[in-house]
Amino acid sequence: MAKKLGLIHTSATLVPVFQELIDKYLKGKDIKVFNIVDDSLIKNTIERGALTADTSRRVVNYVGSAQDAGADYVLVTCSSIGPAVEASAALTGIPVLRVDQPMADKAVQMGKKVGVVATLSTTLEPTSDLVKRRAQAAGKEIELTSRLCDGAFDALMGGKPEVHDEKVAAALKELSNQVDVIVLAQASMARVVGQLADEDKKVPILASPEIAMEYLAKTL
Repeated sequence: MAKKLGLIHTSATLVPVFQELIDKYLKGKDIKVFNIVDDSLIKNTIERGALTADTSRRVVNYVGSAQDAGADYVLVTCSSIGPAVEASAALTGIPVLRVDQPMADKAVQMGKKVGVVATLSTTLEPTSDLVKRRAQAAGKEIELTSRLCDGAFDALMGGKPEVHDEKVAAALKELSNQVDVIVLAQASMARVVGQLADEDKKVPILASPEIAMEYLAKTL
């Protein structure tokens, strides 16, 4: 009998991104996929400057809806609402994965000095906190360095992707001289890695979508 994977997104743009990864990593497996999208979750979080209790409750409700729809496993693809995803996992009778957990685990395994880069403060804090907690769970001591690319997200949303890319690239180049591995707090930043010259990619740079899908391919 086919298993069902439910994906919960905070942007419709993430649906094709993850579908491509599903086609790559879950091809040939008897798995049916469905998507739930609500961009007000991330918009409310950005407007309020933090993940609030009412938004967290709605995330929990969406995970419950995915279970009611027959999901055997749920992946939530937005890092900014990560803490609510973890809360929902404790309240749901099926496995629930926040997209950046496998990435955080991999970063902790790869080095002691871990860098986290984000274009939103609402994502930087929960991702940094996750890396610290996953290191603690693994029994490892790490040194965490966080970088916020101030103004990059607004530039991207304002139709100036080149400004976004310049700010992110500058942060990646700077951090690559200070850490063993870099974690991208948002999937939207991954495309910048491909634009960097080889000499600027001195350490591994990790993005969550592909690592999460690799993890699911093994788990499912």
